[in-house]
Amino acid sequence: MKAYKIDHIGIAVRSISDTLPIYQALGLSETHREVVASQRVRTAFLPVGESSIELLEATSEDSPVARFLARRGGGVHHICLSVDDIDAALADLAARGFRLLQTEPLTGAGGKKVAFLHPDSGHGVLIELSEERRTEP
Repeated sequence: MKAYKIDHIGIAVRSISDTLPIYQALGLSETHREVVASQRVRTAFLPVGESSIELLEATSEDSPVARFLARRGGGVHHICLSVDDIDAALADLAARGFRLLQTEPLTGAGGKKVAFLHPDSGHGVLIELSEERRTEP
């Protein structure tokens, strides 16, 4: 398995609207916002070179991001690495004994296939893998 790039860095925030001004002051612009119902989160993407910053705002008190904010406050939530074949990557990581939060990919923001490794496997870092949505020729 080879990770090709940092797709994005997820940052948990209490309010996207309250957080945007600092990134805008740094010259970044929001290009995409959506609600990811399966994760009970609202996301806003701000491209930086080939990667993005993803602001994460909970849409439910029992969402993973809401629990993160309650325990740790706002800040870096996860890093996301782009892979060619997420199913193969998950199988490889599981075979190597790494702890996965999902054994099957979920649909994430932008329709990408995503899955998370448990922070214990990332030495305290929540790692997300993503695979671009494939389009048929």
